[in-house]
Amino acid sequence: MTRAMGAAMRRIHVGNALSAFGLGFTVPYLYVYVAQVRGLGAVTAGLVLAVFAVAALIVLPFAGRAIVRRGPLPVLIAALITAALGALSLGLAGSAAAVLAAAAALGAGQAVMQPALATMIVDCSTSETRSRAFATQFFLQNLGLGVGGLIGGHLVDTTRVSSFTLLFAIEAAMFLLLVVVMASVRMPHSPRVESAPRGSAKGGWRQLLGNRAMVQLSVLGFVLFFACYGQFESGLSAYGVEAAGISTSALGTALAANTAVIVVAQFAVLRFVERQKRSRVIAAVGLIWAVAWAVAGYAGLGNGSREMATAAFVSTYALFGLGEAMLSPTVAPLVADLAPAGLAGQYNSAFALVKQLALAVGPAVGGPMGASLHAPYVVTFLLFSLGITVLALRLGRQLTLVQDQPWMARKRVVARGGAAVEPVAAEA
Repeated sequence: MTRAMGAAMRRIHVGNALSAFGLGFTVPYLYVYVAQVRGLGAVTAGLVLAVFAVAALIVLPFAGRAIVRRGPLPVLIAALITAALGALSLGLAGSAAAVLAAAAALGAGQAVMQPALATMIVDCSTSETRSRAFATQFFLQNLGLGVGGLIGGHLVDTTRVSSFTLLFAIEAAMFLLLVVVMASVRMPHSPRVESAPRGSAKGGWRQLLGNRAMVQLSVLGFVLFFACYGQFESGLSAYGVEAAGISTSALGTALAANTAVIVVAQFAVLRFVERQKRSRVIAAVGLIWAVAWAVAGYAGLGNGSREMATAAFVSTYALFGLGEAMLSPTVAPLVADLAPAGLAGQYNSAFALVKQLALAVGPAVGGPMGASLHAPYVVTFLLFSLGITVLALRLGRQLTLVQDQPWMARKRVVARGGAAVEPVAAEA
């Protein structure tokens, strides 16, 4: 990595931390703010959460094309300004229409930030440093969300609208501060693992759908986000309260355990993951999450004490965190390495779109099941986790050595007496 790439990467990581810190102030309290503090009711609060997902689904297909044509930095700055306006408007909105419009702007801006920042990480890294770069991004995101949520919890007061206005103003300020930080970034052009010739933005989606490995990875990604992230604050929490009798404070402890495992284990896990085949790492995550669902089954369906059920439920979230720590340096770099030259933004946006679809469908399916169909809920998502393992192993057959195990490919180059340069993969 060159000095210019390293300088740009440091600013990008600062940007990730700032954006996550800002989001942490408001995300845990959005429902309470709309439904109770503003007095707009549960229906409007539910619509706000739905608007976030819908806005993301609308803008992401266009975001990829914009990143390809304009570059990730201008797109990121536009997304940050949009999100800042949405956050500030949400803190001042008093009617349902104003709240929903502000939520649409905030949701659209947040959605576009993800592929833009991911593409900047790709452009500022090599295959040798990319896994560590994405692991650092994930670490800082979780740390920022946790710290922001903790501070926000001490500032918020459900009896005072002004306290929530302050939270949203802080979130908007973080986005604008990030604009200042990102405006100083000089984006270098770095070599990447790629094989296909440079394609146009117009043909980007056609080229992506013709890439069998990327299509399989997208299907796998949908199942990953559906079976894990899509259940955290919907089906799994409802299951814990209804089936296992978990208190709200214990649920908060479980979420904290998830974040703690990610923060503590991320770089220890990275040392192991970097030397393994990516497909096998993802397959192992499926097995770990299957164990997590089995432990959740014990928490809700077993005959142990409430203390044992609580401990098992907290362990479930901790096991999910371990799997997340393994995925962060694996999946995002693989998306980047499957992207042809010039189309990293398109591929990152497509994968972000898959993620949003899973996060929209996951709660809709898991919420009602977790609340009422306890045994079928656990069995269903245990099977989905095993499906992750099967899909990952199938994906491994579509990947080249460079795509599945970049470290081993570089080792072979050096062993043959060549230079340890960025290798070029065969067409997927």
